[in-house]
Amino acid sequence: MIYAIGDLHLGSQVKKPMSVFGYNWEQHPENIRQYWMEHVNNDDAVLIPGDISWGMTLEESCPDLNWIDELPGKKYMVKGNHDYWWKSISRMNSFSETMYFIQNNFFAYKNIAICGTRGWNCPGAQDYTPQDQKIYEREAHRLQLSLEAARRAGFDQIIGMTHFPPANEKKESSLFTQLFEHYQVQQVVYGHIHGKDSFLSGSLGTISKIEYQLVSCDYLDFKLMKLKQTT
Repeated sequence: MIYAIGDLHLGSQVKKPMSVFGYNWEQHPENIRQYWMEHVNNDDAVLIPGDISWGMTLEESCPDLNWIDELPGKKYMVKGNHDYWWKSISRMNSFSETMYFIQNNFFAYKNIAICGTRGWNCPGAQDYTPQDQKIYEREAHRLQLSLEAARRAGFDQIIGMTHFPPANEKKESSLFTQLFEHYQVQQVVYGHIHGKDSFLSGSLGTISKIEYQLVSCDYLDFKLMKLKQTT
């Protein structure tokens, strides 16, 4: 089985109360852990599209990463905009045998390639500025490297992850959605969006034969989403 949940916002060393987004964020790590322990097996995969820990350094985030590591399953992660601790990809990928950090690369779960990148604000978004363009293009290039590596390795089934929504609020085409379509990705999960007033701004459902799912943990009521099995 493949599950997904994003925006864990763990803060064992750095206290950043998430209750500003609603009372449902009270004790949210315990709620996530309880559901995770009840449903996920060691052979399952869990996709975590960013905003993992509030730690500013890898050392500061280690207790949060250990918390994830101790949970069942194989965990695949991309960087979120608040993951300032995310530095050396090789160092992070030596952290644990159950945690896989994706940046310009991909990892295989059984016969499925897990690809992704952080993403960024897309052109046409309400808060898009000229300064966003360079980062937007860089993140699209990183996604292309990830997807191309999976295709070169012979994978037909691909699941994509971005932290930011892969399109703007008007669901217009972006470099990210174009890449997902070009490489015939079957499913895409993303996070970043919080609060009931914002959930509908993200792409949901099937668009150009790709199933898009918002998996921010508050959108999921702090329960992991089971992804549809690809054929």
